[in-house]
Amino acid sequence: MRPPAGRTRRDIIPRVNTPTPALVTRRGAVPLPRLALLLLSTVYVLPGLFGRDPWRNAELIAYALMEAMAQGRTSWFAPTLGGLPPETPLVPHWLGAISITLIGPLLGDPVAARLPFALLLTATLALIWYAAFHLARTEAAQPVAFAFGGEADPIDYARAMADAALLAFMATLGLLQMGHETTPELAQLTAVAAALWSLSAAPWRPRAARAVALVAWPALAVCGAPAVALVTGLGGVLICRQSAYVDVRATARWVLLATLLSVAMAAGAGTWAWRVAGEWNLTDLWTISRQWLWFLWPAWPAVLWTLWRWRRHLGHRHVAVPLVLMASAMAANLAMNGADRALLLALPGAAVLAAFALPTLRRSATAAIDWLSMCFFTACAVAVWVIYVAMMTGVPAKPAANVAKLAPDFVPAFQIVDLLPALLASGVWLWLVRWRTGRHREAVWKSMVLPAGGVALVWLLLMTLWRPLLDHARSAAPWVEALRPHIAAPVDCMATPDLPLALVAALEVHGPWRVVAPPGAACSWRLQVLRDQPGDALPPPPPEGWVLQATVRRPTDRDELTVLWRRPAR
Repeated sequence: MRPPAGRTRRDIIPRVNTPTPALVTRRGAVPLPRLALLLLSTVYVLPGLFGRDPWRNAELIAYALMEAMAQGRTSWFAPTLGGLPPETPLVPHWLGAISITLIGPLLGDPVAARLPFALLLTATLALIWYAAFHLARTEAAQPVAFAFGGEADPIDYARAMADAALLAFMATLGLLQMGHETTPELAQLTAVAAALWSLSAAPWRPRAARAVALVAWPALAVCGAPAVALVTGLGGVLICRQSAYVDVRATARWVLLATLLSVAMAAGAGTWAWRVAGEWNLTDLWTISRQWLWFLWPAWPAVLWTLWRWRRHLGHRHVAVPLVLMASAMAANLAMNGADRALLLALPGAAVLAAFALPTLRRSATAAIDWLSMCFFTACAVAVWVIYVAMMTGVPAKPAANVAKLAPDFVPAFQIVDLLPALLASGVWLWLVRWRTGRHREAVWKSMVLPAGGVALVWLLLMTLWRPLLDHARSAAPWVEALRPHIAAPVDCMATPDLPLALVAALEVHGPWRVVAPPGAACSWRLQVLRDQPGDALPPPPPEGWVLQATVRRPTDRDELTVLWRRPAR
């Protein structure tokens, strides 16, 4: 990098006297082929975009709001579902509503709503790659120089580390489902990745870093995470003020301005809310610790190793920047008593920290990661294929009987468009396992190839071979279709007092009825859902002025009883 006029290279890149623990040769810094990285990212992003309904709970609520806004059934600035205002930020829903309005007639409303969120996931992948690239370029992150030469070139090393960080991010299990949903948390994740890039690129792209900072922190706040924006912003200011880079110290006031702007915009958008858990006990801490173990896998062992091996460099930006972002999200997860959607924001920082563990691992550790990943994901893929074959042919009989028991109304249908991508992906996985178990031990990113490839393989198999089954189990459309024959037209409105918001959203999305959720509605129909009801349970006595019309059970839920009441005509 050529220093700006009037400055020497020593003013921009400070020298580090503490030796780094990274040992990377020139052959170890070979980058992952660009075409392979792009194909892997595409395979990770696209499955789940087409051919499925919005799944229950958070995704269904978000989609119902987007669809209602796009169709003019609710206000864009004070949206409601069945008359109830959801406690969700508006800006992410505007993205889906605008997309439904513009391209919904061409692609269908569900696909149109998912498209901007798929672009957000793509932007997150790119931001993490470039953030790790800039952090690995700093002097403190460079590997040890060998006495007789042969160490990695700084730019090649930075590219290899960026590849490793991106692979580690895609390999985390917590991202798998939430990263493919149309929920505000994905917009928050992109904002965190943008903040990570802003702090990472400050020494090399100061103007762009400051401009991105003014967007990232306010976007994080208005998308529903103002507390995380405040904490990470103040942490970013502290890191910038302590930096030895001149341009980074000058960026501190821009990060502070972005933090103050995020606080003001969150107050204006009404996204401040008290979500801290009131009570704690040992059971909650044990549950949260188990959640961290699987949600952050396989990044968390590498993160712990990074913090140990780079313990003398904790104040340097290649460790401090991702650590502050990760710790802030994990603190929010603790404060909210284990909210997994808050923990999602820890993944960008965890992925970058995990990448810096790879140059310090011994060969036995990398071999253990490879064998564990190969065995685990191969077993998962075989299980998906066995159950798929059982659904189509009835052989083996036991898996087919289990599917019929869990989803009794599901009728499998063969589709060649689902089979061909699954066959191709399985063949590529076998080739990847053979390649990794061969003599390819030099690349620094090698230990993350099988975890990332295995996650992408399993996700693609689930979204092709199992997509109809998962759609039947997780969509609310079968529940609404089971209600439809018992509801005679005309229906003025459907009263749903005390009904969960996700089921209200299901009635608005899949049913043609006007839903009124607040109590006291003068409707001719009323719906009630009872939990923990065994198969032989009787419905409760009808409320005064109502008669029992029907009882319906969700096709894949045995303990939930839906009771439909009708007000008799006078």
